[in-house]
Amino acid sequence: MLKAEHLSVRYGEKPVLRDLSLHLNEGEWWVVVGPNGAGKSTLAGALGKTVPYTGRITLEGRDIREIPAREYARKAGILSQTHTAVYGFTVEEVVSLGRYARTAGFLRKSDTGGAEEIDTALALTGLTDMRGRNMLTLSGGETQRVFLAQVFAQNPRVLILDEPANHLDLKYQQHIFSLIREWLKAPGRAVLSVVHDLSLAGKYGTHAILMDHGESVSQGIIGEVMTPENLRRVYGMDVYAWMREMLSQWKE
Repeated sequence: MLKAEHLSVRYGEKPVLRDLSLHLNEGEWWVVVGPNGAGKSTLAGALGKTVPYTGRITLEGRDIREIPAREYARKAGILSQTHTAVYGFTVEEVVSLGRYARTAGFLRKSDTGGAEEIDTALALTGLTDMRGRNMLTLSGGETQRVFLAQVFAQNPRVLILDEPANHLDLKYQQHIFSLIREWLKAPGRAVLSVVHDLSLAGKYGTHAILMDHGESVSQGIIGEVMTPENLRRVYGMDVYAWMREMLSQWKE
């Protein structure tokens, strides 16, 4: 569904993504993992058409450079890592913006099924009772949920998510990741998400790309990528031992 070939990104003279390729197929959830500065968010930005790149990215066989922004938004839902609410829109108004690409104009009535999609997105993210709240009054975690609801309201075929659990407490981390997994069960869908927490990545991802210094160290089925050897190479420590040590403190 989504394919990147020889993808590279430079910020000035500094290369931050080097000759990276990947294939995202229907039903797959690719998690992008690696230490800070590995190029994870840059990869998500390139796939989301927000970061200039060299190489080629195709969505369903079409070069994304040739797909108009409005059409791309109907097929790919993009969630960046951070959001700032500048204006005092309501939660519902912000979620409704996710339907813009599917309207014939600015009038919501031209969007067949849009109201139902918005209601569903609000319910799935636990925001129904907050739909009338002013965005400027929300916490960071609540704001993140609003913009995730906006992406769900688009009803895309591919989700590209940069740290979807950013700012969320444990309850909503579990809720959002479980929700994404349920969303993925419908035919013709796929997910790629940057995930900082390796436990979440291991629990929910079907495939992984392990990055370091802008390069793919390993990619494929998640159990074959997130091995003790690969993680030690990238993180410079025994990640498995550290995780076991952290888990040992939780005793009944």
